[in-house]
Amino acid sequence: MAPWCYCVLCLLIRNLSGTPSNSSGESRNPWAPAPVAPGEVVETAGGVCKFSGQRLSWWQAQESCEQQFGHLALQPPDGVLASRLRDLVWVGQREVPLRRPPQRRARTTAVLVFGEKTADRAARLRSPLPELAALTACAHVQWDCASSDPAALFSVAAPALPNALQLRAFAEPGGVVRAALVVRGHHAPFLAAFRADGRWHHVCATWEQRGGRWALFSDGRRRAGARGLGAGHPVPSGSILVLGQDQDSLGGGFSAHDAFSGNLTDFHLWARALSPTQLHQAQACAPPLEGLLFRWDPGALDIAPSLLPMVWVRLLCPVPSEECPTWNPAPRSEGSELCLEPQLFLCCYRTETYHRLQDAQSWPGQDVISRVNALANDIVLLPDPLSEAHGTLSPAEASSFLGLLEHVLAMEMAPLGPATLLAVVRFLKRVVALGAGDPELLLTGPWEQLSQRVVSVASLVLEEQVADAWLSIREVVGGPMTLVASVQRLAALLSTTMTSEQPRMRIQHRHAGLEVRSLRLREASTRGCFFTMPGGRPEGAGHIHIPAGEARRLLRKGLSGVTVIHSWFTSRVFQHTLEGLDLQPQAPASSEEANRVQRFLGTQVGSAIISSEVWDVTGEVSMAVTFHLQHQAQTFRHKLVEPVCAFWNYSISPYTGGAWATTGCSVAALYPDSTACFCNHSTSFAVLLQIYEVQRGPEEESLLRTLSFVGCGVSFCALTTTFLLFLAAGVPKSERTTVHKNLTFSLACAEGFLMTSEWAKANEVACVAVTVAMHFLFLAAFSWMLVEGLLLWRKVVAVSMHPGPGMRLYHATGWGVPVGIVAVTLAMLPRDYVAPGHCWLNVHTYAIWAFVGPVLFVLTANTCILARVVMVTVSSARRRARMLSPQPCLQEQIWTQIWATVKPVLVLLPVLGLTWLVGILVHLSPAWAYAAVGLNSIQGLYIFLVYAACNEEVRSALQRMAEKKSCASPASWGTSLRPPGPWEATRGSPIALAPPRRHAALRGTYGPRTPSAFSSIANPERQAVELTAFKASGPLVATEPLPPGPHPPDPPPGRLSGRLHFQSRPHPAGHSAAGVVKARGSGGCRAVSHAGPPPTPPERPRSPRGMRVF
Repeated sequence: MAPWCYCVLCLLIRNLSGTPSNSSGESRNPWAPAPVAPGEVVETAGGVCKFSGQRLSWWQAQESCEQQFGHLALQPPDGVLASRLRDLVWVGQREVPLRRPPQRRARTTAVLVFGEKTADRAARLRSPLPELAALTACAHVQWDCASSDPAALFSVAAPALPNALQLRAFAEPGGVVRAALVVRGHHAPFLAAFRADGRWHHVCATWEQRGGRWALFSDGRRRAGARGLGAGHPVPSGSILVLGQDQDSLGGGFSAHDAFSGNLTDFHLWARALSPTQLHQAQACAPPLEGLLFRWDPGALDIAPSLLPMVWVRLLCPVPSEECPTWNPAPRSEGSELCLEPQLFLCCYRTETYHRLQDAQSWPGQDVISRVNALANDIVLLPDPLSEAHGTLSPAEASSFLGLLEHVLAMEMAPLGPATLLAVVRFLKRVVALGAGDPELLLTGPWEQLSQRVVSVASLVLEEQVADAWLSIREVVGGPMTLVASVQRLAALLSTTMTSEQPRMRIQHRHAGLEVRSLRLREASTRGCFFTMPGGRPEGAGHIHIPAGEARRLLRKGLSGVTVIHSWFTSRVFQHTLEGLDLQPQAPASSEEANRVQRFLGTQVGSAIISSEVWDVTGEVSMAVTFHLQHQAQTFRHKLVEPVCAFWNYSISPYTGGAWATTGCSVAALYPDSTACFCNHSTSFAVLLQIYEVQRGPEEESLLRTLSFVGCGVSFCALTTTFLLFLAAGVPKSERTTVHKNLTFSLACAEGFLMTSEWAKANEVACVAVTVAMHFLFLAAFSWMLVEGLLLWRKVVAVSMHPGPGMRLYHATGWGVPVGIVAVTLAMLPRDYVAPGHCWLNVHTYAIWAFVGPVLFVLTANTCILARVVMVTVSSARRRARMLSPQPCLQEQIWTQIWATVKPVLVLLPVLGLTWLVGILVHLSPAWAYAAVGLNSIQGLYIFLVYAACNEEVRSALQRMAEKKSCASPASWGTSLRPPGPWEATRGSPIALAPPRRHAALRGTYGPRTPSAFSSIANPERQAVELTAFKASGPLVATEPLPPGPHPPDPPPGRLSGRLHFQSRPHPAGHSAAGVVKARGSGGCRAVSHAGPPPTPPERPRSPRGMRVF
């Protein structure tokens, strides 16, 4: 194509897209999706997201979404929404969805402004320093980003040592500020300290003479540190401290090249190395007093005239330095920005939650909302929960509106509707978020009055008649625990308003209350800190206690005082609305409960909700607590109730506001109507009641245990006898006999360990060992049951002349798979492996599935195999019946098919393990428990009867042993050991046998042939396919004693050797001559068979499965 064609095509495309060819503006892609508009709702793969269009800080954006019952997008946008975003957006945090902003205090302080780099700008401490074996220096710094040359933030010089200690730094344009500590002329490397963004940052440096340990901190985080810097030498006494300059001589020698450029305030110096906790205090403008050499005081400095007059600035402590996650649509990458930076955001919902919120305006309760708004002459309660609140709300206005709302709710006679309750919850969320955005609001406003009214309104909406409304909105707001979170946030705001004149504040109403008080750790280090609910006692139920050891731990960290916040809620609404919790059942604690068998029904809150929080100047401090709560008076007839200590975890389910959890909490003491608990952290606590249906009492359980022991003993003896018979009787080796031996051995060992498990409970190590052994052996038994099924399938259903997988694969399945399952279970659940009070797997953890899972798989597979085998048997019986009788009667057909169905089921049930299917129904009634004990206990006896006592293979092997012993005795040479078989006749008998049928096979094995699960039978009265435990291998001919003399050696067991021939002999009754078949058997006896005419040898029949017939 010619070049001018390209030009014409480009002009045409530009004209069609609406952009002039000579436009200097940015070109637009006509196929690009339009940017998302403010307030637009977009459906995504994970739910529904609403684009606000406002630019707020991360915490304000989170608050805005929570007030609309949503949350910040927990993952980067995808699909159409990602292509329609044009600017950076905030992303939420799934693990801490309700993280609060740090408490900040605004203070006004004097600042040294170091402008241009000159040699005359410095501030010197008037008093010299003592000898320092360790020190910490901290300051708030605003670094000049244009200053790329290294400069001294401060320096310490001794009379004979100008570079005793100094902190130097420089800014990388658009990058970071790199800092390095210099001690006695030894220079540490320059490492990144904070961003070069022109903002305030808190910088600290620590150094110790011992080992030369040093560290750099910025904004409360350790940025660098090492050892070996100036080790063994203290900073000499008489040193001079200078801010903003490097001293080439004692107190002087300044140069413009080393001058600091920026702003500096709040410089503090300690004669020791502060701990990280104490550095956080210094960052929050609350420097620890211990070891403090210099506290920021411009009056104690000799300030150069060029730095005067000083500037006073308003500083937030701690300075905003937190970074929150973001998503940038341009490169489609995740990042982070300062949390206080205003950015766009998305409020997301689950699809079903969003649709319910859309329907909220049609819910009952709109009349109360209209009445409150009319009395307030303002929009106090929003009818639409998805709409954004417009305008600002001051603490005074909020307090006035709460008073009005309290009056309306108190006078309302009818139960609140879900729409009213949803609007009240949203307004409370808005009120408690007032002080989070502006710390100045905490210094003004009626906060105590506002708190009184918040707690009063919360108490009114926790009345029991409001339980139905809470149930209606539970999926939207997460239930009444959202009120607990709101009151806790309000109490945290109140903690910043506490003063020495008012160290304690207590607010109490009918169903809710809170207490905020200052706690001196020295006083609490002896007895701890007790808080009692209304009606509670420090020595009984109804209190929470901070142990004295926790107070001493905080003292060792450098804290002297903290603020303790407690709140409590005693409404029965929690019991009604938090039932059916998804909490894993705990193991029964008492021996009486352990002796019962129960079925878990559910969990519900059984006590009051009590909260404990501890705050210092830097934020929340986690502490271990103990609490003792009384259970609610509830009657559970024929139910077992198990108390569980739990706490509300806000990070489990961000969509519903959290869930109950038990991590870190345990039961300390159980009482008839109360429970004492210990938790290693502070939050909201309660005693949950896990309810079980008692299915068997101690008497029934004792009877079942006795029956099980007796049944296991009988089964163990029968299985042991069967295994010994297989070994001693010389049963021919084959795949099926080997599988039977392994099955009986593993099952017998498992039954033996099961009988000893009761005695092993007294010793923990023995109990664990018995549990591991039973787990392995029962898994091995079921694995060999699976092998039985697979071998049956290969021999009956998928008949093939090709060799099978071989015994190596069967042994790997039977023994290797159980070893792997047991090893993995022990590695993953070492502490939750054994059940308390029993030597078996813990049924309340995932350990039980390491047994139940494989067993269910084996039973399912063997059930399918048995069904297919029954189909083959019934089909074969039907075909044989038609061959023998073209028109059989209906009754005979029904009986043949019934017997063809019942017989394989009866024979194969024990080895396939299908009797264990009854164990699935044990929880339904005690009758099924007795049935399961009976069926599983007689499994071994059933295997003995069917596969040993009544098995032709075993009986023939025993008979051959007896014949061998009998033939070896001279007194028995002339005696026949058994009645004549179908192929033989006694000498002198007038009856001659008919010639063999064509399909008659030699009964016996030739060589190590694989036995079949089914054998062809010549008798026309029997079905064509007969199920046996082994392939029949009975003798073909009768035996007669051999004359004395040498004989050939015996062939190996299971192999027919010798020669078969016919010889003519006159029949004693005058009949025609009969062929006599002679063979030398394996027992040293001569086998002779008389046959009728013809005298010639019969046609050699073709044996199934390639067996040779002589």
